[in-house]
Amino acid sequence: MARNAIPSRPALLGMVVLAALSGCTSLAPEHQRPDVALPMVAAASSVPQAAGQAAALPGWQALVQDERLRQVVDLALQHNADLKVAALNVRKTEAQLRLSDADRWPTVNGVFSAQRAPNTSGVQTSTLQAGLQVSAWEVDFLGRLSSLSDAAQASYWASEAAQRSARLALVSQTVSAWLTLAADGEQLALAEKTLQDREASQALAALRYRVGALAEPDWRGVQALTAAARSTVAQARRQRTQDENALHALVGAPVPAALLPEPRIGALAEGRWLAEVPAGLSADALLARPDVMQAEQQLRAAEANIGAARAAMWPRITLSASAGTVSNELSNLFSAGTFAWTLAGQAAVAVFDHGRNRANVQVAEISRDAAVASYQKTVQTAFKEAADGLAGQTGWREQLAAQRAQLAAEAERHRLSKLKYDVGASSLLDWLDAERSLAAAQQAVVQVQLAELLNRVSLYKALGGDESTRSAAVASAKAASGAAR
Repeated sequence: MARNAIPSRPALLGMVVLAALSGCTSLAPEHQRPDVALPMVAAASSVPQAAGQAAALPGWQALVQDERLRQVVDLALQHNADLKVAALNVRKTEAQLRLSDADRWPTVNGVFSAQRAPNTSGVQTSTLQAGLQVSAWEVDFLGRLSSLSDAAQASYWASEAAQRSARLALVSQTVSAWLTLAADGEQLALAEKTLQDREASQALAALRYRVGALAEPDWRGVQALTAAARSTVAQARRQRTQDENALHALVGAPVPAALLPEPRIGALAEGRWLAEVPAGLSADALLARPDVMQAEQQLRAAEANIGAARAAMWPRITLSASAGTVSNELSNLFSAGTFAWTLAGQAAVAVFDHGRNRANVQVAEISRDAAVASYQKTVQTAFKEAADGLAGQTGWREQLAAQRAQLAAEAERHRLSKLKYDVGASSLLDWLDAERSLAAAQQAVVQVQLAELLNRVSLYKALGGDESTRSAAVASAKAASGAAR
């Protein structure tokens, strides 16, 4: 300790230089986006697009046309537990990033100490000291701490992307669940209508059976058809109740009855539920999907951890310093001429650690390789989902047109069968068979209508939704953040 002096210029200059050089070197591998083998996929869409321009996806409020469904999605965004967990994970990784950044800088403590002990003459003396102290500040020559900070930064961006991915998934799941409830409600209405028709036919058949105008096998066939219709109604009611329960659980709060679709025939065909999804398979758009960006940030974090593990194999240099006043009396503690300071350094290196540091490097490199594979799989999945959705746009529309043509034919067949039965040219069972075929065709149309709507939702999600636009803004923010760091 040197008293009655100020720190020398070389000492101050040395600390400034060390602080400036700290973290300038990094042993982390340079980041390169992994190559992914993808098939050539032709974009197919009936929505006209300007040549050379990528189609911009609307926000979910523009995609969803039904006001009740919009309110249900809003409820889900407010109350869904998974989305709350994702938001909390972002806050947690942000706090972890602040902790990691704080480790790169010295911690300055205010200290006060008092000591009383005999001197060499046996006289009791007091020593009082007050000042500032820096203990074991690591000089980050090889970027160990900066690599850990980079890993924390990447983990933060990954959690932010995960939150956006969870939001997009929640919107898609809520819309799909609500539409499924609407379709199953229409199926219930169709089943109840079929049951009413079968019960009316059975009442008529019972009269004919009593007077001997209907054979017993035909009578038993009528009873069987009515029982089957009654079973279908019970099944449809159970399914719709389960759909409601699933929607309530997904939203995270009870959904008011006024916001639920009413069970009626023709609901899917008459309603305007979803807008068309502008289609086009752009690699840049798919790479901006939040789940793809999450996978890339996880890869960046793994690469940064390699740098930290490599730097840990080299000597670790730490500095300790203190500056303050020292006096034998409290009244003179802050008087002139009582200033004192110390500066000490230490270099430590593992001489024998049973291979711990090398194993840490190996673990970090394997984690990086796993992150590469995970990224590649995520990109491949993104392209598959988008390609499936694009193929479904045309395929489901063609199937729906064919199914409606079949329904029209079955309706005409049913009408003619009823006329023939009324004039005695065909049996009751022939008419009921035509009625059963008509009901099956009506149910099939509802199923295909639902599938076409769900394909729009899946395609919207596969293309990243409006979250891809947000991802582009986030990417710019990340670039600015990286430059600042």
